Amino acid sequence: MTPPTVLIADDDRSIRTVLTQALGRSGYQVRSTSNAATLWRWVEDGEGDLVITDVVMPDENGLDLLPRIRRLRPDLRVIVMSAQSTLMTAVKAAQRGAFEYLPKPFDLKELLAVVGRALAAPVPELAASEPVARDSEERLPLIGRSAAMQEIYRTIARLTTADLTVMINGESGTGKELVARALHDYGRRRTGPFVAINMAAIPRELIESELFGHERGAFTGATTRSPGRFEQAAGGTLFLDEIGDMPAEAQTRLLRVLQEGEYTTVGGRTPIRANVRIIAATHRDLRAAIRQGQFREDLFYRLNVVPIRLPPLRERAEDVGDLARHFLDRAVSDGLPAKTLDQPAIEAMRAYRWPGNVRELENLMRRLAALCPDEIVGAAAVEAELDVAETPLPAAATASSGPEPLARAVERHIRQFLAAHQDGMAPSDIYDRVLAEVERPLILMTLSATRGNQIKAAAMLGLNRNTLRKKIRDLEIPVIRGIA
Repeated sequence: MTPPTVLIADDDRSIRTVLTQALGRSGYQVRSTSNAATLWRWVEDGEGDLVITDVVMPDENGLDLLPRIRRLRPDLRVIVMSAQSTLMTAVKAAQRGAFEYLPKPFDLKELLAVVGRALAAPVPELAASEPVARDSEERLPLIGRSAAMQEIYRTIARLTTADLTVMINGESGTGKELVARALHDYGRRRTGPFVAINMAAIPRELIESELFGHERGAFTGATTRSPGRFEQAAGGTLFLDEIGDMPAEAQTRLLRVLQEGEYTTVGGRTPIRANVRIIAATHRDLRAAIRQGQFREDLFYRLNVVPIRLPPLRERAEDVGDLARHFLDRAVSDGLPAKTLDQPAIEAMRAYRWPGNVRELENLMRRLAALCPDEIVGAAAVEAELDVAETPLPAAATASSGPEPLARAVERHIRQFLAAHQDGMAPSDIYDRVLAEVERPLILMTLSATRGNQIKAAAMLGLNRNTLRKKIRDLEIPVIRGIA
């Protein structure tokens, strides 16, 4: 039996060499080229069982080839690679028919696994029409080349043709609504309304009316019929922010909507079909809330069909520079003076813990644009604004510092957390959250040191292997794969 043939198009010779050798060792036949024209000629001639293509090539953008390949040979799978690791690249690749998108630098073992899945996958059906992705990313700060952000881009891209319910979890200021808007803007309901409601900002006694609407006379003061957010979002997306703060009665009604696909207004009797996609978000640990009887377990599983965890900015410090420059550019468009950051300033920001996450970084950049007298912002100006003496120890602190510095860092972090909830809205799961914040980076660093070997990591941590696996699952830690 003739082995499958993989066609490679990439203008980087070293990439072509690495892929050719790896695929050859795995038993595939390989043909490689540095340009799109040759790749298209091979496709026209009926060659190849799978295509691996870069996006930026000397003669044509690889993404522009995808619709032509789908029309001519719909059974030919295409894997797209790109160093342009942006949300738009991932979305366009998915919408134009790519089997998978991989950012560069890629994990070679992951690529080989994707190749195997692509060749084994059934022939995809051609979509009736191709969604149109927005070329501008003006709303946001879904910016970053870190591995965590790349996985979020890929998840959003995979969901562009599905109407699945999504649960977004992340600390305040990480951009949960931005992700919800991206899921809407690039999804099948993009022509419908996007309606957001914050559960924590609505009085408990008004939440059901806000969500489902009410009839005239339903309660004192209801002088007219009022549509709820479900009705306002018909044909589009309903974003339920801070879902963990929803009272028990409203949780029960929402569960029924998700189960039956219909609802009634407060004071109404006629069922109304719920024609919305639900995206929920929370900064709370809902599993802990379930254990404490504060959140319905059955509702959690209805909402948590596709979970997306947004990492805090301190876990993706490599993205701080790109985000900071983006916010400075936006400040200029708002009429503030143009500023640039020198490298020591960026390093100072990378060492900061960012308790307010991306929102805090944006505020800092606007403040510096408005108040810093120098065109080039240095580390001294950044540190003065951050007041770094009051922040927890930087990530660069080593184990040799001993237990006392770690204890001080934890103490400072808890003080910042409590100070941020002086309004009395602090959650009741601080113990679990602090433990998770310590355990997660510890396990991540150990897995990184063992190149993803869970047996070695468990031995280093002094844990049973099954215990480690459970913690990886419960803490939603991505599996780390080694490079061949």
